[in-house]
Amino acid sequence: MQLKQSKRQNVKLRLGISGASGFGKTHSALLLAYGMTQDWSKVAVIDTENSSASLYSNLGAFNVLDLSEPYSPERYIEAIETCEKANMEVIIIDSITHEWQGKGGCLQIHEKLGGRFQDWAKVSPRHQAFIDKILQSSCHVITTTRRKIDYSLDVGSNGRTQVVKHGTKEITREGFEYELTVNFELVNDQHLAKASKDRTNLFSDRPEFVITSKTGEKLLKWCNAEPVTAKDVLERINNSLSISELSKVYNDNPSFQQALQLQFKSKKEQLEKLINPKNFSQNGIANS
Repeated sequence: MQLKQSKRQNVKLRLGISGASGFGKTHSALLLAYGMTQDWSKVAVIDTENSSASLYSNLGAFNVLDLSEPYSPERYIEAIETCEKANMEVIIIDSITHEWQGKGGCLQIHEKLGGRFQDWAKVSPRHQAFIDKILQSSCHVITTTRRKIDYSLDVGSNGRTQVVKHGTKEITREGFEYELTVNFELVNDQHLAKASKDRTNLFSDRPEFVITSKTGEKLLKWCNAEPVTAKDVLERINNSLSISELSKVYNDNPSFQQALQLQFKSKKEQLEKLINPKNFSQNGIANS
């Protein structure tokens, strides 16, 4: 056994995009993938959605592997391995819902075994092997997941009542999103997204936005960057020349806000004294 310093080198992104049908999961996943590679030939789509990925062939010459039923965990694993052997950089699994709820998927496997609670002892390891394959893949992986659909009556900007479609619970085994680097939820058919889980802090507390290739570029930059240390943040605090600059350092580093709270407070007080006119004489010399 040997200890080593933590580095973000060779980390592979595990991204999720979920939403109701028609909210733009496939399109958003393709834009993310291109932003991460800048090369469509290095993108592969494992397509379980009746060749829906082919509808976006105008975007670029990406690769498609059509996966038909039965949607067993083992067939998904085989498809991922096929993409890895082809030296893909990004694999889009569109979608993982079929592995759980599709024909030949986990729920149907469980039902055929008898549907008893103890039958999950045979199904769960097979599902976990699929999840492990995603997490251990040598490629970046983007998964899409369907969400159950709900409807509401909303009043539009024109004052008229309209029916609005919403995505609710993800259709896969509960807890999958906690395995992901970032999980994007598409909230409407205008492709607006929000991050329901974000280990990068790039999208936390950010207003809803449309995923583009720039989003993929930003994620790849984060992935390849050296992790920020407390020493780095402290240096930026000490070098801050204004309250706004200090605020940016604070907002950019949420994981250090508590640990360096005293340093942030001390620097803020120092800067406030500098901009307070009472601390200067009429000739511009600071009062002692």
